[in-house]
Amino acid sequence: MSSPVSRRLALQWAAVSALGLGASLAAHAAAPVTLLNASYDVSREFYKDYNAAFAAHWKKTAGQDLVLKQSHGGSSKQARSVIDGLEADVITMNQASDIDILAERGGLVPATWASRLPDHSAPTTSVTVILVRKGNPKNIRGWTDLGKPGVSVIIPNPKTAGNGRYTYLAAWGAALKGGAGVPAARALVERIFANVPVLDGGGRAATTTFAQRKMGDALATFESEVPLIRAEFGNDFEVIYPEWTILAENPVSVVDKVVDRRGTRAVAEAYLKWLWSDEGQTLAAKHHLRPRNAKILKAYAKDFPAVRTFTVDELFGGWKKAQKEHFDDGGIYDQIVLRNGRR
Repeated sequence: MSSPVSRRLALQWAAVSALGLGASLAAHAAAPVTLLNASYDVSREFYKDYNAAFAAHWKKTAGQDLVLKQSHGGSSKQARSVIDGLEADVITMNQASDIDILAERGGLVPATWASRLPDHSAPTTSVTVILVRKGNPKNIRGWTDLGKPGVSVIIPNPKTAGNGRYTYLAAWGAALKGGAGVPAARALVERIFANVPVLDGGGRAATTTFAQRKMGDALATFESEVPLIRAEFGNDFEVIYPEWTILAENPVSVVDKVVDRRGTRAVAEAYLKWLWSDEGQTLAAKHHLRPRNAKILKAYAKDFPAVRTFTVDELFGGWKKAQKEHFDDGGIYDQIVLRNGRR
């Protein structure tokens, strides 16, 4: 039978152990979680504000501090960086092929990643437009004009930038929508890229070339970039909405192998799902990204002119087919580049 002293010591030890365990759990709960989002070149401003808003939301609802880090660059460069070991918990791109490649080459996400969230996992969209100098001195009204002699157009490299691939497909698809056949569409794209003086690696670099270095008569870019260009470089530009253009869908996914290794799946999934919340969709609209939420899109209708669009699925059989035929090594784009005397 234990003595009163031994029982008292046992109780004291139990109390100390409980306090220690409680402190350890509290410290664990309070420890901030860090997430890295690998994203495309021109999404910087949106995710800067979105990250701050989501971190506040997560703190309020989960009671946990969250440190959100960003990596930006040409979309395909970003995808390759993740395959090569960049520890991104989530990837937020402007085309599905740059997430598909994570499944195909690294097994980092399942092949069915696009079915895990609404709208094929693309919470926002944009459209490809043409930015010209004030007064539009070359009278550029659409894609055909970009292929005329004497017109210089700035487009990022389709081999490294989703922005460049969308521009290529926008011109090709608009020709088809206008009644042209495939040979005429290809010829138009060939003429346009013959007029490109420099192929920048990403959309933001192309903007710098056009707006700061003042190269080119026109810049092909996403609609969401236009207000940022005007805010930084002034209002010496006009935006041209072609008769037909492409709908750029911005898909997202957790990087499964990374979140499972780091134990961040729950917060990473919540981070992406919140993009469809009213708060996330409103913030997207304020950053000139077209929200999926019809009510919020209507509320910001003045910022998003009605425009006739087509999708990669509609005209090109989806991103996998478009990537293989047009942009893989030896594809149609490489053939066009060689014909134009570039390598």
